[in-house]
Amino acid sequence: MCTLEKNGNVFVLTITGSSDGDEHRLGPTLINSILSSLSQVKSQATAGSALVTTSRGKFFSNGFDLAWAHAAGSNTGARDRLRHMVNIFKPIIAELLSFPMPTIAAINGHAAAAGFMLALSHDYVFMRRDKGVLYMSEVDIGLTLPDYFVALFRSKVGSAQARRDILLKAAKIKGEHAVKMGIVESAAHDSEEQVVEASMRFGEQLAARKWNGQVYAEIRKSLYPDICGNLGLVVKEVVANSKL
Repeated sequence: MCTLEKNGNVFVLTITGSSDGDEHRLGPTLINSILSSLSQVKSQATAGSALVTTSRGKFFSNGFDLAWAHAAGSNTGARDRLRHMVNIFKPIIAELLSFPMPTIAAINGHAAAAGFMLALSHDYVFMRRDKGVLYMSEVDIGLTLPDYFVALFRSKVGSAQARRDILLKAAKIKGEHAVKMGIVESAAHDSEEQVVEASMRFGEQLAARKWNGQVYAEIRKSLYPDICGNLGLVVKEVVANSKL
């Protein structure tokens, strides 16, 4: 599930739990909860808002809920459930890439597979220095990648070597290495509280600019034509300057 609160001009979406304890596996219930929370934020947004997404415990998110998929009781049923999660998670990526405000992922712990994708969909990523890794597990567990995962990586991770190491070597990337790769904005934080506090301060700095949310969203979409084309997000012209 998720909780949503507002501190000043910053909305804080916290992933608080799921059926697996603190792994925050992305099954249908949690995916729908995140989408509902994002919709609430959009409905309350003003010029000068920002979003911080975080969670509690050892994991930011450990990816799709594979236990729920296996609980279908057959290989066919499990694959159908996995495809269902892939399909219903896609709108979260689309929502974040078209969101009308700056977005920051405050990673308190491990972010794996779809959990890594959730973080990467934000404009900025903050990590702990002492704990947590970014990890794409698919090659280790024998699954290919959804097309929009690959498009997001091509859009957000500029180095071909970094993409190779993450996707074909299944490298587990700690915070300071992720900063060097250009994936993470900051990893100079030694606790869950510190990474959230740093993300909040940065969110307030961005919110203080009071950018028009529609303009911000359209510029963001124009930066990432590969993933936005995959998601069907069309860049629109917006003029929010009263003198034009």
